[in-house]
Amino acid sequence: MKLRLLLALTTLALAACAPLRPSQPPAEKRYTAAELLALKPADFVWPATSTDGERALREAALADIRARLALPPGAARDAALPRLFELVAQYNAEIAAARPLLLDALPTLGQRDAETQRALLTAAHTLYAADAVPLLWPLLPQLTASKPFAIAAYTLLQADAGAADRLRDLVPQQFPQWADDARLAALMSRLRPSAAALPPLAELLAAPLRPGFAVIVSLQRVGRQQMGLALVRGADGRFVRDAAGRLFASPQLALARSGLPGTVTNGNTPQGLFTLVGAGTATNPNIGPTPYLHTKLPIEASVAEFEHVAMADTAAWSEAVYDSFLPESWRGLSPLREAWLAGLAGRDELIVHGTTLNPAYYAGASYHPGTPQQGCMISGEDWDPATGRLLASRQLTLAQVYAAASRRDDLAGYLVVVDVPGEGAVTPAEAEALVAEAGR
Repeated sequence: MKLRLLLALTTLALAACAPLRPSQPPAEKRYTAAELLALKPADFVWPATSTDGERALREAALADIRARLALPPGAARDAALPRLFELVAQYNAEIAAARPLLLDALPTLGQRDAETQRALLTAAHTLYAADAVPLLWPLLPQLTASKPFAIAAYTLLQADAGAADRLRDLVPQQFPQWADDARLAALMSRLRPSAAALPPLAELLAAPLRPGFAVIVSLQRVGRQQMGLALVRGADGRFVRDAAGRLFASPQLALARSGLPGTVTNGNTPQGLFTLVGAGTATNPNIGPTPYLHTKLPIEASVAEFEHVAMADTAAWSEAVYDSFLPESWRGLSPLREAWLAGLAGRDELIVHGTTLNPAYYAGASYHPGTPQQGCMISGEDWDPATGRLLASRQLTLAQVYAAASRRDDLAGYLVVVDVPGEGAVTPAEAEALVAEAGR
């Protein structure tokens, strides 16, 4: 009974990065700004973050992995593969042992459904890109759905130096209407990069978006393999500073475990503009009890939700509506267009949240102590190993700084995610220089 319960918890812990709905979810708590500001870290406890709780979940996950690895070839093993590779990636365990199963499955994907294709191709991209290359080229013509095709293409781009030229010719041949598909449009933008220099980032940081609303600005690195920083610009248009005048800049990771682009399911947080519509407590065990900030992409949110005004929910979305929030110099540019394309592609439930995952799973990674999940923006948290009580939370601090700066009880506002050039984690000194250039 105990093992079955732990396996069930592990299954829930692999659900998407969002306030998901298990079979019997607890009621989700929504917060006003005043309620959010009254919270303290000690208000939250999550037993699975204690040493004993975490060990039990990990042991259950490892037992599940090994049971799936031991299945003989056949329908049962085929059905077990998607979750097997989710577990392998989350726990960084049995990667070598699982490799042959993935490589054996890849040549058969042309006869599998699109969701199975997506799951196994994501595993190839995440864990075995170099090994998968010779198997993916003959598979590509069999991938008739744009999502699995795009994942395979991004895997080839990651591991095959000559892939871009071949893919640039192949996409229009295989998908003549590629420009009407958000995933393929994003892929072709990657294959045909613009030579034009981006406008000054200061113009984006100073842009009002919509006057009177607070904004979280998430500064990230290209590729997302390093920690970024979240800044908060208040409803008055000024970036938040402490009493000593230091800019508020909180570490934040916008990397998904898959490392796929933002237009693909379970890919990185897309660059661009989100609307922020409140705060709540998630039911995903990997997120835990600390309140998340509820952000939505275009299309996922109606135009009315994006505008934060009362208007007909039937108002039509268009790229021009999306661009209207941005300063003129940044409109129509590929980097910030990613959020628009991600919304068109159906991505949703990408929120700003904390984490209950043990950073030790990713020790040695360039983004450590970050804990990537499935596309959300994640702030680190410290949990008491004896009790599972929250000791410190960058997520709660970010949410409270935003709540105070928003001056709105409903917390309505915006999020901008933008990649900045450079190496290593984004530093407070870089953020300070950018904000100073913006005059904010």
